[in-house]
Amino acid sequence: GRMWAYSVGFTVLPHVGGFLGWFLNRKEIPAWYEKLKKPSWCPSRRVFPVAWTMLYTGMGYASYLVWNDLGGCSSKAIIPLGLYGAQLVLNWAWPPLFFGAHNLNMVM
Repeated sequence: GRMWAYSVGFTVLPHVGGFLGWFLNRKEIPAWYEKLKKPSWCPSRRVFPVAWTMLYTGMGYASYLVWNDLGGCSSKAIIPLGLYGAQLVLNWAWPPLFFGAHNLNMVM
């Protein structure tokens, strides 16, 4: 029923900003990021899509569990979901700052 749709919606939501960040900055990755001097322990860029898919899925589903446990958009859910939303917006802002503006200082 409806709960299945809510769980999918909450789980997919973080991926929307992640996909947009990748899509808007996809040309900067080979053109700029690959040329940066990185430490030897820096993982391959192939690891990042897998890691972020797992992270975003976990974050999204956890937000659904919080929403469901606290009775939907109740007064109890405002603070945890508000903090989550703020964190998600900052997370989505990271790729344009890092790749788009080429500004390492803003993301460190």
